[in-house]
Amino acid sequence: MRPALAYSLALLAVLSLFVVHLAFGPVRVPFGAVVMTLSGGEVGDPAWVAIVREVRLPEALAALLVGAGLATCGVLMQTLFANPLAGPSVLGVTSGASLGVAVLMLGSAWLPIAGAAWHGMVVLSAFAGSLLVLLLVLLADRRVGDGITLLILGLMVGYLCSALISVLELAAGETALRGFVLWGMGSFARVGMDELPWLVAPIMIGLCWSAFQAKPLNALLLGERYASSMGVEVVAFRRKAILITGLLAGACTAFCGPIAFIGLATPHVARGLMRSADHRHVLPASMLLGAGLSLACDLVVRTSGPTMSLPLNAVTAFLGVPVVIWVVLSGRRWARMTA
Repeated sequence: MRPALAYSLALLAVLSLFVVHLAFGPVRVPFGAVVMTLSGGEVGDPAWVAIVREVRLPEALAALLVGAGLATCGVLMQTLFANPLAGPSVLGVTSGASLGVAVLMLGSAWLPIAGAAWHGMVVLSAFAGSLLVLLLVLLADRRVGDGITLLILGLMVGYLCSALISVLELAAGETALRGFVLWGMGSFARVGMDELPWLVAPIMIGLCWSAFQAKPLNALLLGERYASSMGVEVVAFRRKAILITGLLAGACTAFCGPIAFIGLATPHVARGLMRSADHRHVLPASMLLGAGLSLACDLVVRTSGPTMSLPLNAVTAFLGVPVVIWVVLSGRRWARMTA
């Protein structure tokens, strides 16, 4: 399939999913009312306008941004570490964000804070945890200077954060533990119009930087020595990529909770559809596919039942697990594609 045709079809699919996402839910909004609401026209039922603008629009935009951001993280990490199973969580940043939230929710449940102030503290705690882990990883990179060792250190930091979370869960009360478990399931519905600008800023920074990194990423496909011979400052580029990945993954986790498998699975789907590992095509394709897959998963969550919704991470797992199994079973094919 030609890249231009593939991009056009992917963009059309994402736009269609976006409109469907705004129309379907516990309350069905006609497509005409959705279009009129987005264009500023008059709609017969004011409730439809409120539902679309105040509830579903920020949720849909959050799904678009987070899906594109996590997919970009996956592309960066898989290429940087030459590992098809690397994803946004490989450096421990996601685990650090979860630890920050766990300390707040499980260790400070006595705080007399609720509503928007509490949600703001949860976001700040997640950012603090992710930035702390990111700082540790960057400091380790200055001493180690080796991608594989850094990957192992990131995984160990993630395991350490998970162990600390388990200790906090053991000592937490029932109400606090339930709240943390619900947060860990992930949700795009936590992002409202007031929070949306704070989510847009870091993700757009990460996406804009990544969009211009196809050349060094393509050089890294052939190894760090070849990339250095092509003029790529490998160490400096690795640190920038780690920083951008931490920014993207930290922002996504802070506002929406840990979202599994989107970042891991989407780049492989993009490579398969484009039949190429050229990052001039893989990066934009991954962004579009990540946005579309996030919208599709959130649509399944919202329409899964009238009284109880499926957890978002359960839906993303149904998508991601088959892709991961396929990658493991066809590792040689992945190696040939990235060579």
